[in-house]
Amino acid sequence: MISVVIPAYDERERIPATLERLREYLDTAGEPYEVIVADDGSTDGTVEYVRATTETWPQLSLVALERNQGKGAAVRAGMLRARGEHRLFSDADLSTPIEELPRLRARLGDACHVAIASRAVPGATIDVHQPGRREMMGRTYNRLVQLIVLPGLHDTQCGFKVFTAEAAVACFEPLRTRGFGFDAEALLRARRKGWEIAEVPVRWSHREASRVSALRDSGMVLLDLIRLRFMRH
Repeated sequence: MISVVIPAYDERERIPATLERLREYLDTAGEPYEVIVADDGSTDGTVEYVRATTETWPQLSLVALERNQGKGAAVRAGMLRARGEHRLFSDADLSTPIEELPRLRARLGDACHVAIASRAVPGATIDVHQPGRREMMGRTYNRLVQLIVLPGLHDTQCGFKVFTAEAAVACFEPLRTRGFGFDAEALLRARRKGWEIAEVPVRWSHREASRVSALRDSGMVLLDLIRLRFMRH
């Protein structure tokens, strides 16, 4: 079974189209599946909409945090609730199309327990670029990730990653980073287990209404990286 975890924070406007697209794809994919919306304390009706949708979609479930804790906290809750042998978490905007999923899953096996979508390796296609300032911020952050904690990975922040069930538990159960830097911690934990991380080129398009603020979040993610550099457990 495949589990798809969608972290959400005030996503009432775009979650209906996202869930509709996921259902269209997964209903015809030929295997059992579940979709888990992991809500991070939304106050705009996201929880109510998803809860109502579960009544007509048995494979859909909701994990609702009582208060806003950060994307990492939401993804952690969803990945630990999931039951699939493979567990994907995907941004709610589907900037990486769900059709890219088989390419990532094909890389799992043997020593490879994690496959991540990448916009920065040969073969990737960016249909719509981010605004210049945000794209520069992302490139700078990824260089810092390579320098400080994860040498060899070129794009740790693309919000589309697949873990085996074993890796999902090992990487997310002890997860400490609750904000946007959680990806780096999860991948670092996978690497410390000796597992291969496959970086897979994907098609990607920027969507508006990002929850990342360059001014608000850049300092925090830098502190997270420094903390991860010296993380022992």
